[in-house]
Amino acid sequence: MTEKYKNIVILTGAGISAESGLSTFRAENGLWNKHRVEDVATIEAFERNPEYVHDFYNELRPELYKAQPNPAHSAITLLQDKYPADKISIVTQNVDTLHEKAGNKNIYHIHGQINQIVCLNCGHIFETWNDVHADDVCPHCHIQGMLKPNIVFFGENLLYMEKVDTLLKNCNLFLSIGTSGVVYPAAGFVQIAKMCGAYTCEFNMETTSNNYLFDRHIIGPAGTTLPKFVEELLI
Repeated sequence: MTEKYKNIVILTGAGISAESGLSTFRAENGLWNKHRVEDVATIEAFERNPEYVHDFYNELRPELYKAQPNPAHSAITLLQDKYPADKISIVTQNVDTLHEKAGNKNIYHIHGQINQIVCLNCGHIFETWNDVHADDVCPHCHIQGMLKPNIVFFGENLLYMEKVDTLLKNCNLFLSIGTSGVVYPAAGFVQIAKMCGAYTCEFNMETTSNNYLFDRHIIGPAGTTLPKFVEELLI
């Protein structure tokens, strides 16, 4: 590829983490399969039984802590370090911290992070990999019983959306990696980028429902296909 891109936006979903073992959470025996979404990922569930919700994320947290980045994450690091763009941003739907572990920069976790807790009283956000309980005290405002996993529950607004909208409207290369293309609003990000003139490329294990919006389709595991794509860009 000979064209140079000044602003690149990379959207990542569960597929980029699959090669790090995290796909098991959605597999037949995975952790997500043991719980109903309505019981662990809605604000109503949290209000009804906060300890049950905290227990779920306490169980999930150690597995994500141990997970390590794979070649796809490393390829993004190489791209950010070596490609002469003005800015390369990552918009991720994943709550894991594999991008951070790989040394990626400019990361926007639109669904929140597994290692963050937010106080519903004062809004303070702090990081921890330890267990959190319903009766814990906020280290900032010292009020008890107001801590919530900083995870965007169903029905809540995604994070950083104004910033993401600006990034999409100003990018001229949009990469979608390991996301299904069916969950909105993230599934509509490619349309915004394309309407604003970006070249669009998707990396996935199969054809997505919004594939017609992409200029290029690369099928296969991201740990194999993305490093090759980055090599092309760096030529």
